Amino acid sequence: MSVKSLFVILLIACLPATAWSEIARVKKVSGDAHVERAGKRIEARPGVTLEPRDVLVTGNGRLSVTFIDNSRFSAGPNSRVSLEKFEFNATTHKGAFETLVERGSLAVVSGQIAKQTPDAMKLRTPTSILGVRGTRFIVEVAP
Repeated sequence: MSVKSLFVILLIACLPATAWSEIARVKKVSGDAHVERAGKRIEARPGVTLEPRDVLVTGNGRLSVTFIDNSRFSAGPNSRVSLEKFEFNATTHKGAFETLVERGSLAVVSGQIAKQTPDAMKLRTPTSILGVRGTRFIVEVAP
């Protein structure tokens, strides 16, 4: 193995997990729901992986997601939820998690990021910002 190849392998190994892997997976879907990624529409179905900046969209359906830090989201009908930022270190459990709920409802159970660093998880709506402190809650945004 050349020195150059070894350097590339070491560089990839040092990247944060979210730079090259999924941040969450769709666990359950009922009714009309999809994921928007880079201008493309992906059918939401169990097992679909999510990435930072994906947008969860439901019509008449519902969508449940589990993140790699064990946070859980359930988006209700007529929702639009943008996964703005997600960074997570599986060793230290430190990270940052920012979500925008543009419309609809979202039930949240926070995971390791919020438990490790209480100010690290934020949820925005068109009119407010919520700081999550390791808890469960529901947010509803009128269209």
